[in-house]
Amino acid sequence: MIRDEGMLQQLLSTIRDFVKNELIPREHEVAENDRIPEDIVQQMRELGLFGLTIPEEYGGLGITMEEEVNVAFELGHTSPAFRSLIGTNNGIGSSGLIIDGTEEQKQKYLPRYASGEIIGSFCLTEPEAGSDAASLKTTAVKDGDFYVLNGTKRFITNAPHAATFTVMARTNPEIKGASGISAFLVEANTPGITLGKIDKKMGQKGSHTCDVIFENCRVPASALIGGVEGVGFKTAMKVLDKGRLHIGAYSVGVAERMLDDALRYAVERKQFGQPIANFQLIQAMLADSKAEIYAAKCMVLDAARRRDEGQNISTEASCAKMFATEMCGRVADRCVQIHGGAGYISEYSIERFYRDVRLFRLYEGTTQVQQIIIAKNMIKEVTA
Repeated sequence: MIRDEGMLQQLLSTIRDFVKNELIPREHEVAENDRIPEDIVQQMRELGLFGLTIPEEYGGLGITMEEEVNVAFELGHTSPAFRSLIGTNNGIGSSGLIIDGTEEQKQKYLPRYASGEIIGSFCLTEPEAGSDAASLKTTAVKDGDFYVLNGTKRFITNAPHAATFTVMARTNPEIKGASGISAFLVEANTPGITLGKIDKKMGQKGSHTCDVIFENCRVPASALIGGVEGVGFKTAMKVLDKGRLHIGAYSVGVAERMLDDALRYAVERKQFGQPIANFQLIQAMLADSKAEIYAAKCMVLDAARRRDEGQNISTEASCAKMFATEMCGRVADRCVQIHGGAGYISEYSIERFYRDVRLFRLYEGTTQVQQIIIAKNMIKEVTA
């Protein structure tokens, strides 16, 4: 749902200019140095990019899901590292608090997320619990007015920079499934928390992940999100539905950028005395990519509108995430092919994007997990 078309277009225009004039020219620098320059981070704060989805009463812009996916389309036109830095504050780092947090918890943290003063991070995945998140082993044992956390979280985005962690931990060992899991908002400077070394990844330089290790970490009972045990996994799933739509939208934006670069290359590159864009096999790859991007965009927008209307979009979010991220991978492959040997050289952006986008099909639930969710929901509808 778009609340004010004029305001949205103004926001999108501002982001579009920022991407074009500030972020795209710095992509190579970020990739080479594996860090986002502080002056860029400060500009992100000033533009309000850390608080896009945080409600207005807590200092954010409070954009709707449809507005958010439109923003993601624009942010996708540059390196994923930039989106990743602001992504946790707008998504998995704050959504659990927005959805289920107490008013006291919201007042304490949300304004600081919105301003970019602090970064929030989301701790769900573990060494032996990824796609099967309900099997996580991190424990939170009640001890008077505290909980004692023990366990290791893996591949945690923005963990090296985070001031808070939303931690999923098992509070009831008697319940093996999702119902025994609770969510905690833990400050990063709490004794008993250590960080692993920053992961060396295939791509997405400038976006940092690492292990977060909890060893007899005592947190106050007030850190329990919503003040209720046993709803943590449900909180995580609510967050992931929203995150899957966001990643689907971002995949569309990146695919648009890759295709635009490939199209320009095809028009300028000459072989056999003419631009390679004149060759029908090149045209087929361009056309297939354009059509798939359009299809993914329509899916994402439809699912976003349904969510804003209050519909259960578990199936639609998984469909959009699965199709858009797989589409993005296919477009990346075609765009390398259109570039030929140049596509394998780091002088051209497609070499970097080809590596960067491979992650989209893995996080926020792998393609195979989305397939299972979609199929189970279909079966449930028939047998209910």
